[in-house]
Amino acid sequence: MKTDHLLYRIFQEFPASFFELIGKSATDAVAYRFDSVELKQTSFRLDGLWTPIKSCSKLPAYFGEVQFQKNPKFYSNLFSKVFLYLQKTDPELDWIAVAIFAKRSMEPDNLKPYQELLNSPKVIRIYLDELAKKKTTSLGISIIQLVLAKAEEAEEIAEKAVKLLERAKQEVADQQTQLKVLDLIETIVVYKLPDKTRQERQDLEAMLGLEDLRKTKFAQEMLIEGREQGLELGLERGLERGLELGLEQGKLQAKLETVPELLKRGFTVEQVAEILKLEVEQVSKLAKEQE
Repeated sequence: MKTDHLLYRIFQEFPASFFELIGKSATDAVAYRFDSVELKQTSFRLDGLWTPIKSCSKLPAYFGEVQFQKNPKFYSNLFSKVFLYLQKTDPELDWIAVAIFAKRSMEPDNLKPYQELLNSPKVIRIYLDELAKKKTTSLGISIIQLVLAKAEEAEEIAEKAVKLLERAKQEVADQQTQLKVLDLIETIVVYKLPDKTRQERQDLEAMLGLEDLRKTKFAQEMLIEGREQGLELGLERGLERGLELGLEQGKLQAKLETVPELLKRGFTVEQVAEILKLEVEQVSKLAKEQE
């Protein structure tokens, strides 16, 4: 799964995090609806669009774009999406574009065509690696920081996750939102630590103190079991080719069995295909069978 997809999911499941990120009050989230919008008859897609609800129509709309790789056309794409959306919908709304970069070096080098906009209140630029400089961080910002942690720092990631789980239980009053945040934190841990051994997974489960961690780590668990089944099949055949075939069959079967669980967790067909490295057609077929 691409990190930007995970960040958009954080914004969707825990809307306060976006407003905390741009320096606004977390309570502003209640005045907005989050959407991902396809701009018809174009190849453009707005992955992050926050529009105010009717009772708060005087507030600005936010166009958010996350970038984890350097793209010289980032701003031309962003502003094209913004103005195309305005042209197609003609909303009676003010607007602000939010450019979110993994780090400052990911920003395009040539800013001259957009300098006036970038210097105006119409654009907010965020550099995620600089969040660590903040002395005090909200729950939403802390969850985003967990996404940015280095995968090799497994123990530190687990420790941060434990603290975030406790904070979520204490700070999020709404039970439904709390469950979403807890699930989100677990999903981030799974994403950051995909190659844990069985013993390491058991140790992590104990560390997180969750009775049902296996369910939230269903995809990784099934992939591991599939690899083990494939290995056993290959060993039984006693041939090197048999070993390779067994591994591949086991992994493929595990991936296919993982698809329904990921779909239930809110991932799109395209995202599931990308996560599991399957063809979109394979995932789409399984999705239809679930309907």
